[in-house]
Amino acid sequence: MRHYNIAIIGGGIGGLCAALSLQQKGFQVNLYEAAKELRPIGAGLGVGSNSLQALKGMGVGDEILKQGNVLHKMIIQSHSGHPLNEINFSTLSKEFGVENITIHRADLQSILFNSLQKGTVHLNKRVVHFSRQSKDVKVVFEDGHSVQADLVIAADGVHSIFRKKLMEGSLERYAGYTCWRSVVSVKKDVVPSEISTETWGKNGRFGIVPLARDKVYWFACMNAKRNDRDKASYKVQDLFEVFKSYPNPIPELIQLTDDNQLLHDDILDIKPISQFIFGNVVLIGDAAHATTPNMGQGAGQSMEDALFLANSLERHYDLSEALQEYQDNRVQQSGKVIKMSRQIGDVAQWEHPWLMTLRDVLFKLMQFE
Repeated sequence: MRHYNIAIIGGGIGGLCAALSLQQKGFQVNLYEAAKELRPIGAGLGVGSNSLQALKGMGVGDEILKQGNVLHKMIIQSHSGHPLNEINFSTLSKEFGVENITIHRADLQSILFNSLQKGTVHLNKRVVHFSRQSKDVKVVFEDGHSVQADLVIAADGVHSIFRKKLMEGSLERYAGYTCWRSVVSVKKDVVPSEISTETWGKNGRFGIVPLARDKVYWFACMNAKRNDRDKASYKVQDLFEVFKSYPNPIPELIQLTDDNQLLHDDILDIKPISQFIFGNVVLIGDAAHATTPNMGQGAGQSMEDALFLANSLERHYDLSEALQEYQDNRVQQSGKVIKMSRQIGDVAQWEHPWLMTLRDVLFKLMQFE
């Protein structure tokens, strides 16, 4: 193992996991984040057995398990509330030896951040330019400051300045639907703590994900044009009018939400790319393989990237060999997730009545493990 001066760009889940994994193995790491502060934003997310296994490898799995909510099952149902299919997570839990959990993104971010060495994260550092040199990479920030690193890990998200410059044409693409999210507090037994649901209906899709401490993360997806101004202005009452005919507790959860608790964004991914490494620059997380959220694998793939990259750098003395091993493993796996997740989202968002009927009938015949 060689020691490198490593710069990580981006303080999301992937960047924080990369920093933590590398520090545990003795690498010198500095993380640069564009935001002025790491605020507790975002909603809930799922941490599958494979992802939790990666977090255990970083030494924070047990703490995250304590802060999370164990999920046993996911049920997909029709507009009328009739079950179409279910996914039982017990098989994966047995395979990986850990549970599937849900957790608020802010809680996960806090655990990762607090596990890093003090001084690792540098805020208000927005990248405006970078250049690859013979032995290192120079990164220039908006404030005029610059750094040089032996290796730059680009974890700067779906709009990554690194990916767009290094791989022409790798722009984000719109999935065809827009999404609202929120986290609300509920009374006990309003939502079963061990079961998540998705309701696929004529007006859109509604998901319910229980979190710890009697909180629930919900999301609502509707077909729309990209940057639809009308839908971007939707408030809680607008969403209630759209989903009020859906089975309980969907209308109730919407009404428990304040307008200032709503998060809204168009759903984006990127077409799978075949290259994650460019000399001394490596892409991880959404910068490399942004996916739609339909499989709940976005954050999990970032975690696996981080751990695999750190392990490869530890195993190989030669940097190029380490990065090649990372690329060979992660390109194929993440590409499969992007394609499958997009296909699931396309089917789930069907609106034509006879297509919905066909989907519902066929979906009951499918088997998931």
